[in-house]
Amino acid sequence: MGKDVEKSKGGRPAYDVVLMFKILILQRYYNVSDDAMEYAILDRLSFMRFLGLGINNPVPDSKTIWLFRDTLTKLNLVEQLFTALDKQLDKDGIIVHKGKIIDASVVEVPKQSNDRGEIDQLKEGTIPEDWNENKIRQKDTDAQWTRKAFSELFWV
Repeated sequence: MGKDVEKSKGGRPAYDVVLMFKILILQRYYNVSDDAMEYAILDRLSFMRFLGLGINNPVPDSKTIWLFRDTLTKLNLVEQLFTALDKQLDKDGIIVHKGKIIDASVVEVPKQSNDRGEIDQLKEGTIPEDWNENKIRQKDTDAQWTRKAFSELFWV
């Protein structure tokens, strides 16, 4: 091959910089890591809609998100971009509140056989005195408990 023949760089095409900056906006306002952001984009239609992605569009992985932010940081652009964004939002009268994404999954667990006194103590944030180390290890004292009600439908 001659030197004048241009070689293809190969690899996947780069993601749009506006899309990547929108991801950084979501990360900042929801306070999530790169890994959690990748998952949240795949999991939340509202995020996909904000980013202009459809169900079948490829989503940047956590390493791509990290690399984009790292590149902007090395160029001293991250704070400049967010300052400009904040000024524009302020000018338009838009108030943005930071939030948190909380996983509120309902997970089936073995039945807890706590008596009323133990339940009251756990709600107060204390562990019953008569529990030994083995029992404490078997209990999830931070979990919130709920009952799932099933209704049966009957065709008449």
